Amino acid sequence: MKTSAPNPASLGLAGFALTTWLLSMINAGWFGGDALGLVLACALAFGGSAQAIAGLIEIPRGNTFGATAFIAYGAFWWSLALYLMYLHEHVVPAFVGWYLLLWGVFTFYMWIATWRASRALQLLFVALWITFFLLAASEWTGSALIHHAGGYAGLFTALVAFYLSAAEIINETHGRSVLPTGAPTSANADDLAGARTA
Repeated sequence: MKTSAPNPASLGLAGFALTTWLLSMINAGWFGGDALGLVLACALAFGGSAQAIAGLIEIPRGNTFGATAFIAYGAFWWSLALYLMYLHEHVVPAFVGWYLLLWGVFTFYMWIATWRASRALQLLFVALWITFFLLAASEWTGSALIHHAGGYAGLFTALVAFYLSAAEIINETHGRSVLPTGAPTSANADDLAGARTA
């Protein structure tokens, strides 16, 4: 049964997935800094703005988790793009590490909130906080190996987000579970993040 407000999860997850994939290819060492311009454009237009819009749509749906997640990660992409465009020469790597660590802390407790949601959503958030912690560690240690590991963790995170986005739109359009996301541990959390469970 459809709600009065549309389900924005497929949009928000797609914005997150696509932008995360692009940046993670650079972090994994597949491309160099000359590819960063397109990542920044996508971070502002899709990863940032589209996710924030998705979060705002979640508010009248009464979805606190979805609103918090989409608006927060939309703001993450905006802040990262602004930092890389204008401020990166004025911030020491150790402080960037703290920035990434704190996003990891936020993601960690958001992951705890997913424990009663679909298995796929749980996997997305655990992969994401691991990604943030690896990237923070790479800033503190200067280790290219850890940085590349963070990039590959980000690629995996993006794949899970793409899958969830596809599941959202395909399952809703067909009115049944075409792409399963794993049943939640509690029936009270069927729509915790706007993600349908199957």
